[in-house]
Amino acid sequence: MTHSLAPRTMTRLRRSLAASALALLAALARALGYRLLRVRDRGALGVADGAVPYRTTVFDDAVAGVANLDPALLAALRLAAADAAREGVVLYVNSGWRSPEYQRQLRREAVAEYGSEEAASRWVSTPETSAHVAGHAVDIGPPTAAAWLSERGAAYGLCRIYRNEPWHYELRPEAVEHGPPPMYANPSEDPRMRRRAA
Repeated sequence: MTHSLAPRTMTRLRRSLAASALALLAALARALGYRLLRVRDRGALGVADGAVPYRTTVFDDAVAGVANLDPALLAALRLAAADAAREGVVLYVNSGWRSPEYQRQLRREAVAEYGSEEAASRWVSTPETSAHVAGHAVDIGPPTAAAWLSERGAAYGLCRIYRNEPWHYELRPEAVEHGPPPMYANPSEDPRMRRRAA
């Protein structure tokens, strides 16, 4: 007697096997020092659009997400990263500069995930308002690195801007003398976002 699996069961089985294979491949690549993208499949969008390969540092000039950052922001990040490294902390760039197309895709994904434009705006800005598209923002990881920067970043002018995004940093040179500015709860409360969107 031949048994056949239902199409849904087969699909789940294939996805499970693919996920296991990807996890194994990622572990092997890390062990060998290779970089893999830590982004979902976004069609033709890739590194040239700002997707950042796994374990990219602020010194990786060959990665567009780093190379296209505002020079003053990048200089401050590199100073902070050098000091962090002396304490055994590596600042990795999870996201930096993004092309407008990449930002649009991230926004579409956020709308799908959160259910509305309004809800998505708490996490992902439009290409017209995004500090990432302008090269003025960077997302730092892992959490220990973001925590290090949260404690010490103002000394370099690097400040958290949004309470809901402990990884997101922008350059505020005045913070070196005056401390970081008050944080917004999320990007939707940032007046810069409303002003640019209008």
